[in-house]
Amino acid sequence: MSEARISAPAVPAGAPTRAEGSVKAPAHSQTLSRGIRALEILAEARSPMTIAELSEALGVHRSIAYRILRTLEDHSLVLRDSAGRVQAGPGLAALARGVSRDLQSAALPELTALANGLAMTAFLAVWDQRDCVTLITVEPRHASATLAQRPGTRHSFSAGGPGIAIQSALTEEQWEQLASGQAYRPEARKAREVGYSVSHEEVIPGTSSVAAPIRIPGQLPAAVAVVYVRTDKPEAELGAELIRAAAAIEDELS
Repeated sequence: MSEARISAPAVPAGAPTRAEGSVKAPAHSQTLSRGIRALEILAEARSPMTIAELSEALGVHRSIAYRILRTLEDHSLVLRDSAGRVQAGPGLAALARGVSRDLQSAALPELTALANGLAMTAFLAVWDQRDCVTLITVEPRHASATLAQRPGTRHSFSAGGPGIAIQSALTEEQWEQLASGQAYRPEARKAREVGYSVSHEEVIPGTSSVAAPIRIPGQLPAAVAVVYVRTDKPEAELGAELIRAAAAIEDELS
């Protein structure tokens, strides 16, 4: 790998640092917070929820939950069926398209090539506060069985290949500034040397992932990854494919 691929970027402008993180947060809107939490609950639910179920999950009275839902419904962020049960609405998809739009556009062709070429689920993971979050995912067209990696899936940086890959894009000093209190994993040091990370059974038992960091000018790093149950392909071969995909995404964004 060339020196340019492994050199660490400066801490992105506007990224929260340890000193900034220690400042007491200003008061926030309780109503807005409840509305956002309602969307998170509905997005994670496997089936539509009743207003009673949602109000219980929110920890509020049904009348409050109803008013929140009416507002969200006005913006097509939730839908109600004939039985009055609610679920995430199409407006959320429109909002999601605007998240890291350039990164999504650059990554989608590479994710598609990885998924179909390796017969594995490929996905893009981004930094979200103290978690690693799946932004978009592509499943192979002709594989008999694959793992589903839902957009919005999140896990700590302490587990999983994408989190290790994102860490590896930063020096330990930069990581301490951006994520004080979270350890810089030894696996991230190795990933900095070889260009990709490997994780076994850290997030989902019986599964493995391989990931490579994506360095984005002026922004926090992301990662491109694949997840699988078993494969005959050597990890080094998978790693080389992920490095190639990450480099192509970086070139598209430069």
